[in-house]
Amino acid sequence: MTELLKQTVASISESIRFDSSLAPALGDMPFGKGAADCLKHFLETAASLGFEVRNYENYAGEVRFGSGEPFAVLAHLDVVPAGNGWKRDPFGGEIEDGKIFGRGAMDDKGPAFCVLYALKALKEEGFVPKRELRLIVGCNEENGWACIEHYKKAATMPAEGFSPDGSFPVIYAEKGILHVRMHFPMEKPPFLFFEGGESCNMVCDRCEATPRTLSVLRARALGFEMKNKKLISRGKAAHASTPEQGANAIAPMLVYFEKKSADVKRVLDCLFRDKFGLKKLCDETGHLTISPDLIKYRRGELQVVCDIRYPATVPLSAVTEKLSKMGVKYETLHHQPPLVQEKDGALVQELLAAYESCTGKKAEPVAIGGGTYARALERGVAFGPEMEGDEPVVHQANEYISIERVELLLRIYREALLRIAK
Repeated sequence: MTELLKQTVASISESIRFDSSLAPALGDMPFGKGAADCLKHFLETAASLGFEVRNYENYAGEVRFGSGEPFAVLAHLDVVPAGNGWKRDPFGGEIEDGKIFGRGAMDDKGPAFCVLYALKALKEEGFVPKRELRLIVGCNEENGWACIEHYKKAATMPAEGFSPDGSFPVIYAEKGILHVRMHFPMEKPPFLFFEGGESCNMVCDRCEATPRTLSVLRARALGFEMKNKKLISRGKAAHASTPEQGANAIAPMLVYFEKKSADVKRVLDCLFRDKFGLKKLCDETGHLTISPDLIKYRRGELQVVCDIRYPATVPLSAVTEKLSKMGVKYETLHHQPPLVQEKDGALVQELLAAYESCTGKKAEPVAIGGGTYARALERGVAFGPEMEGDEPVVHQANEYISIERVELLLRIYREALLRIAK
């Protein structure tokens, strides 16, 4: 293992030990102490490598190298909650079997440090960038992008760049993102308590409910755990943009109560059985996906927060029209328009060339359902770290990044930044 790789692995492991998931604001730490400490660690590491660094009031940080027309690399240090089902400490940063384990290893602390150390490699080689390379790291990517909003007020966002928070070879298009809270009235609900989920962009992996009348045989048939008259449904977490890679714990719980309540059946029909054809909306970037990730029973209604990813060329009005046909009150919590860049544009082609140079693979740009910081740029794309055939680990238990992938990312990002700024 080269010295550069050793240093990168060590820094990733250290960073994972900070629980940088969203926490209540504390003094001058808008996203909590964990996120602020994680940002401090990143910037101190960059400063120790000889780079100019800036901290924008603990919303975001920046590493600068070179001068000229700015080019941004936008990464993030915040993470989704750990969730359930871990075999290791999610914030332990353990290194074993050629892998670094922990929340954020792949999304997005690992890639952020790979870019930083790729810059270090270029610096040590004596490379003088003809563009100002800015590595911008945010602390609120998973929960609303307040970090980017603050950065744009405090500094000037470059027009062009990439985000190492998607997949290879190059992401030229990203679906639109819509988070809505839906309100389903419950007349004579067959439960006293119903709640599940940890994050609006992570497939629910645990759901709990207390039935008014417990059917032990039915509960066992559906595989529920039973504890003090409470039912516990367990699923598998996944990124909400790819709900098919997880198992939503909310669905079987609703099925349990369906025969006792037409109102519960309505929730299933609307959100899981696609009675109103939301998932039929489609274009070259794929079908619409909907992931009901948070649910709770409050004041006579089931409130469900859904993560919707809609095709890049489909207008938002087509989605809201389908939602309105459900006849269910809903409110928009968050919306990000789709991203579409030219496949044959200079940025896409330059990054493709870097990828092909380091992997030997001829490739074409692709589209994803995920949303990255690339949307914050006039000309932005996502570039790594995932590859076709990877085991899905983002937003899942036992997240990891392999040391082999870290080594490859160092080479790819070095090559890409060299081409961009030479």
